Amino acid sequence: MRLGIIGLPQSGKTTVFEALTQQVGDGAPTMESRIGTIRVPDERIDTLSKIYKPKKTIYAQVEYFLPGKADQVADKQQSPWTRVRDCDALIHVVRNFKLYGQSEPDPWGDMQSLDQELILSDLLVAEKRMERLTLDQKRGRKPDPEELALLAQCLQHLNSETPLRHFPDLAKAKLLRGFAFLSAKPVLVLLNNLDEEDHLPELPAAMQREACMVIRAKLEQELAQMTTAEAAEFLAEFNISESATDRVLKSSYALQGLISFFTVGEDEVRAWTITRSTAALDAAEVIHSDIKKGFIRAEVLAYEDLMAAGSYGEARKQGTVRLEGKTYVVQDGDIVHYRFNV
Repeated sequence: MRLGIIGLPQSGKTTVFEALTQQVGDGAPTMESRIGTIRVPDERIDTLSKIYKPKKTIYAQVEYFLPGKADQVADKQQSPWTRVRDCDALIHVVRNFKLYGQSEPDPWGDMQSLDQELILSDLLVAEKRMERLTLDQKRGRKPDPEELALLAQCLQHLNSETPLRHFPDLAKAKLLRGFAFLSAKPVLVLLNNLDEEDHLPELPAAMQREACMVIRAKLEQELAQMTTAEAAEFLAEFNISESATDRVLKSSYALQGLISFFTVGEDEVRAWTITRSTAALDAAEVIHSDIKKGFIRAEVLAYEDLMAAGSYGEARKQGTVRLEGKTYVVQDGDIVHYRFNV
């Protein structure tokens, strides 16, 4: 999963990036983009590794991408956020602290301002494609009527200054994936508070429909530089029950409807990330296209059933190990062994 960090100037994007990735810089300004990859903590993977003692344990990973100022000014004809088009979702950092000599923070106004940039960028892309299809029609080429209809819907919403993410079916339409519309991406809004403020501010109803959470980025940035013992004391002092990294990961998974299933063995215990409601056949492709191509059956055991039985062999005796077909919907925590032949 790749998450792009966006926000207006002085919202605290760099501080948030460093807090989430534990890649704290030297404080010197940089024009370059930054990428940080972290593993997704999962106690189930920890337990499975203790049981199987594999040669390798592979956790799910999340990549955070912070566009640099050089990317934002390279082409003034494009949105400064073009580089996040290949991200699966966006983290929008919104300032909720007062800057010296400036007015009180305006989270809703700031969010609307950046949303308009995303919408305008998408509008240009959609209009350009529609112009191309119209030109093809004049030349006697018949465009895909479904694509035309979907683009018309996009243009209608974008012209009314509404982000496409508010229309989930449209945002997820397969024919539109290639456009990578910015306003169609799931967004987690991080309201960047002062160290002493750990609550959401009063938000207008329109903003409450967004996925919002508070982060005290400067505080969390300091936490990222501490030892385990120091961090524990720090968390207690500031009444932080869970680090921002863990909270953002959980919210990001929930926002996109993501779950994990596992493959286990002496060689490797591994977590695989899929979208909820994914069929066993499509989940197989996440591991390798050959498994999907030669799919025979999926041998499935729920993690909870393994824990209850104590071992895979005992779970098999209890009848909780099941053989499932292509259409079986993989559940969060399923341990899956694919039978295939190519």
